[in-house]
Amino acid sequence: MCCHFTTSAQQTTKPFPQHTRYFSGSIKPNHISQSKLDNTVCDFYIQWKNRYIKNVPGKPQSYVWFEDKDGKQSVSEGQGYGMMITALMAGKDGKAKATYDNLYRYYKAHPGIRNKYLMAWAQKTDGTDLDRSSASDGDIDIAYSLLLAAKQWGNKGDINYLQAAKQMINAIMQDEINHKTWTVLISDAVEEESKDYFTTRSSDFMPAHFKAFKQATNDARWTKVINAGYHLFSYLQDNYSPDAGLLPDFIINLNKTPKPAGPHFLESQYDGEYNYNACRDPWRIATDYLMTGDMRSKNIAGKINRWVRETTNNDTYNLSAGYTLAGNDIKHRYFEALSFVAPFAVSAMVDRKNQQWLNHVWNYLTGFKLKDYDYYDNSIKLINMIIVSGNYWQ
Repeated sequence: MCCHFTTSAQQTTKPFPQHTRYFSGSIKPNHISQSKLDNTVCDFYIQWKNRYIKNVPGKPQSYVWFEDKDGKQSVSEGQGYGMMITALMAGKDGKAKATYDNLYRYYKAHPGIRNKYLMAWAQKTDGTDLDRSSASDGDIDIAYSLLLAAKQWGNKGDINYLQAAKQMINAIMQDEINHKTWTVLISDAVEEESKDYFTTRSSDFMPAHFKAFKQATNDARWTKVINAGYHLFSYLQDNYSPDAGLLPDFIINLNKTPKPAGPHFLESQYDGEYNYNACRDPWRIATDYLMTGDMRSKNIAGKINRWVRETTNNDTYNLSAGYTLAGNDIKHRYFEALSFVAPFAVSAMVDRKNQQWLNHVWNYLTGFKLKDYDYYDNSIKLINMIIVSGNYWQ
């Protein structure tokens, strides 16, 4: 089926801003046609939606299925991915608005305990909340999706998306930002006396999102968050990963001398390595250059690009699922993990020198089938495909 990011006259959705012009100097895959890029994204979106968007029986609510892993039905991180994807794909999907509104109602049905505009981070298979603390990354993506929805559908329907976005953005600033270091807290449950109050998850730094938050709310404090994040990342690259430019899952000691977390600080023995959280960093950081031309973004992504091309010898089949900050493979991780692969494609877009590498990564990424991977790999793959194909927008 031929797919185009446009809408018919009968649909209320605004035309998808097809093939957004990213910042001058950025690139896209140039070895296949734009229509082929579009079709590949559309086909994978249809598969993804059919597998992961689930309706709550008897309620106008939907969630992004976590595949019932660890007894969870859904997590706010996945809800954020799904809401962004649905708003971005509305030009192709005539039912996107209805799907988005159901996803929004599910988010509203699971508020955090501290702030009703944030989302409880995980829901059990029976639909109840695991606990009502938040996860900052999920909330940040949900808030950004609401800005996309406001631009896509306007604010005169049942949901005032812009108002909802502003309420959520203000809640994030209040309860998920450390106002001493201007870094992102990992959750609203972190108290000032907590051991992880001066800790941040590197993948929660989303500078392009934060710039949109500032524009929507006129809150100048978001500039402090952006500047603090870029300063921190440059420091970590220079002092802990000068050769590879990699960042750790968690960064601690932010009020003194920042450093990577130690093993088992919060999640795993790899908390201080480039693992399943930090793998998103190249995507989150490089998107800011694509959207705004921020050279801090390009410089940080550029260090990672140089290392990954060198360490793989420009061969995607040499990629591993995790690295030490020195750039060495994490042992026993010699398998394909699309959550690691896809962000390298986005980071490659910041410089024309990476054209051949970008083409290789696109071919490699799109060569795998949805059925062979889980929600995390497939969701990150789809968002990154939307960006790489030129169909992402601010």
